[in-house]
This record gives sequence, structure tokens and C-alpha cells, in this order.
Amino acid sequence: MPENGRTTRRRLLARTGALGVSIAFAGNLTELFAGTAAAQTQTLGRHGYGPLVPDPDGLLDLPKGFRYRVLSREGDRLRSGEGQVPSNHDGMSAFDGGHGRVHLVRNHENRPTAKISVPTVEGLTYDPAGKGGCTALTLDARGHVLSERVAIAGTAVNCAGGPTPWGTWLTCEETEDKAGTNGYTKDHGFIFEVDPADPHRTGAVPLTAMGRFQHEAIAVDPKRGIVYETEDAFLKPFGLFYRFLPERPLGGTGSLRAGGRLQAMRVPGVPDLSSIQETGASFDRVEWVDVPDPLATTTPVRLQDFGAKGITHAQKLEGCYWGGRCVYFVSSFAHSAEGSAADHYGQIWRYDPSARRLTLVVVFGPETDVQLPGESPDNICLAPSGGLMVCEDGNGAQHVFGVTRHGEVYAMARGRQNIGTPEAPEWGEFAGVTFSPDGRTMYVNCYTPGTTFAVTGPWHG
Repeated sequence: MPENGRTTRRRLLARTGALGVSIAFAGNLTELFAGTAAAQTQTLGRHGYGPLVPDPDGLLDLPKGFRYRVLSREGDRLRSGEGQVPSNHDGMSAFDGGHGRVHLVRNHENRPTAKISVPTVEGLTYDPAGKGGCTALTLDARGHVLSERVAIAGTAVNCAGGPTPWGTWLTCEETEDKAGTNGYTKDHGFIFEVDPADPHRTGAVPLTAMGRFQHEAIAVDPKRGIVYETEDAFLKPFGLFYRFLPERPLGGTGSLRAGGRLQAMRVPGVPDLSSIQETGASFDRVEWVDVPDPLATTTPVRLQDFGAKGITHAQKLEGCYWGGRCVYFVSSFAHSAEGSAADHYGQIWRYDPSARRLTLVVVFGPETDVQLPGESPDNICLAPSGGLMVCEDGNGAQHVFGVTRHGEVYAMARGRQNIGTPEAPEWGEFAGVTFSPDGRTMYVNCYTPGTTFAVTGPWHG
């Protein structure tokens, strides 16, 4: 993302007219964690866990008292013997494996030009020409890797996804390429379900009723079973925010194959979410419109005819998660020069299904403090210490930032693997931040070079 002549120092702001970060977020960020267990364990100091300490090994800077373990790196041999650890580590989630074990499912956002593709495995491969997919790691109670294997292969551009209430991972293809494009033998742009304990139970079956478009992430309403989906389309016409109404809600592994209805969100009078700039702005008449052709047989979904009232678009819809009784989703940025109604450096929106109300909760923006984030929020997750963890996908140094319930923002981790040159350094973005079921370990990926870290330390005080 261009710097437009400004420095790489950053700040996270809620546009309420207040000057200080803690004042600006008062009454806003608290909404993000209402009703969650994380909201009850806020023990952070004003400056998070303290300043980052340079890593002598040049991999990952962390606050004093924290330490990391490298679980896996691209190019290493998979412990299963199926081939090499693939490139482009992206979305990820952690699952309880019983007896202290943890299952990690990790996306690989591989395009046709990927350096190391996900190895094809019988029974787990959708399209042999696809280089993307997922790998699964199982860790023992001490955090050591017991196994690492292919969980699904032959998919394409597996960016993010999300966990289900029944303990599976939904991996999303961020592409609309059809068979015959880029050498593919099958259509792409689907969601696939992955069982972290036994991938062969779910196989490589596209959940076609959930739509074919540039998927980014999902979140499941644990009460109603509705699946919310974001579309990462950064070129106009921009993406939509969707919900999928399953025929068998909360039916467990494989139930999403039974089909359902795909709908897109319409906010009356708001054709582009970027036009809304003030936090707290709320809309009580959100409508959901059936998608005419979820498979996008001839026309991409976002270009289809949704009637005279149209549909609501947003540039770069990315992270998505469920918190309390609401779903939250991220618009990573909006550029008017690229067709958005207005500019912003990132937004977090909240949708309350019971009230049918959409609210703009957080707006990101550049400022002057090197220790604070400012542009292109991507993957986000709830932290056990009470707050958010945000992977920033911008220019310059790459961080994982924490945001407390009271609005303080702090650097949690900084990548040190230089993928540029000494004269013009570059750092790979972070992705897939998630926590172990017991909240004692943060897992996070460096996209390039693909590296999976496990971070432990004094998370609660």
C-alpha cells in the first residue's frame, strides 16, 4: 500500500473527535468484547506488555518475558513424508485435541506462481493443478510438534477462513478462476471444510451453495448456525458481505454440504460502506437479498442484478469473527482513486442479527507514533487478556498489535526476517493470529518466508 509521502509511523484512531487514543476508544472498543470471557480478564498495563526486545536470532521481537518457538518453516520436510512445507502461510486456527494436545490448521495462499505448492495427496486433492490448500499440525501438551501433514490440496489462493462450532476449519479460496484459466481443471472460488483431527473425514469437497467468489473469511453464529462471509475484492465493483443460511444449521461435520441460501447485505441508502466515516454510525434497517446465481456461472456475484435498490459494496473486506452476540468484519482500506466513495485506512464493523443493526465501531488512520498501528488491518482475533490482536498488512515494519478493551494500542510482535536487501529492507506480513484453547499460547504466521510461531509468556499479568 503506498505511503503517499508520509512516514511509516502509525496510530490507531476512533474518529470521535477526541485527541487521545484511550479517550477516543472509550465506549467503542468495549462493544467488541461484551459477553466474552476475554472481557473479564483485562490485566494489561497502560503500555501493554512493555517495549519489544530485539531478537538476537533475527526472527521475532517480543516484550520481555515472552518467548517463541518456530513450529514450522517453508521448505522444511513435512513430518508425514508427503513433501515440503508449502509457501505463503496465511489464515490459521487452533483446536482442542484432547489431553493437552492442540491441532493447528494453516492456509497456504498459493497462486500458480507459488514457490512451493501443497503436495497432492490421494483423497485430499480437489484439482491437481491447484497449488494451494492447508496443512495441519498436532502439538503435544508441551507445545512440541507431533505431526505435520497435508489437510487439503489442489485448491487455490487459500487466504483466510474461520472455525466452526463443531471444531472444523472452513478454508476460503480468494479467486474466481474457472476451469481452463491458469491451467486449472476445475472451477475455483469456493469454501472447503477441513477436519483438523482427520482431514480424510472431510476430503476435498467444495461447499458450492456457499457461493463462488473471492472469499476471504467467515464467522459462524453459534446460536443460529448462520455463516457470515467476506469478499476481498479490491478492484471496483468491490466485494459484498454475505450470510449463508444452511439447510442443516449446526449439524456438525459435513452438514454444510446439505446446501442452503446465500444472501448479500443491503444497507438502504448506502451503496458503499467507505462513505461512512464516523464511529458509532448505525443502521437499523439492514436487508438481506438472495444472490441470483451463487455459482457465478456467467457473471461474478458482485456484478449480478440485485434489483432496483442495488446492493452494498465495500473495498477489501477481510477479517471476520464472532464475539458475544454479534459478527464483526474488517474493511482493510478504501481508496477513492480506485473507485471507493471515500478514503480510509481500515474499519471494523459490527452486525447485530437480533436487531438487524450495522454499526461502524473502529476506524484506523495514520499518525505519528511508531509503536501504534495505522493502516490495512487484516487478520484479527480475540485475545485471552481482554482485547484484540491485529495483523497489520501495510508498508514498512510488520507488527502484530494488541488493542485493549479501553483503547490502548501496543506492539505485541515485530517481524525481523528481511526479505529485501540491507539497503532496502522489507518484511513479510503477519497472518493467521490465533490462540490455543487454554489461552496460554499465541500462534501466528509470517507470510514470507512462511514461518509458524508459537508465543508463550505472561499473558494474564
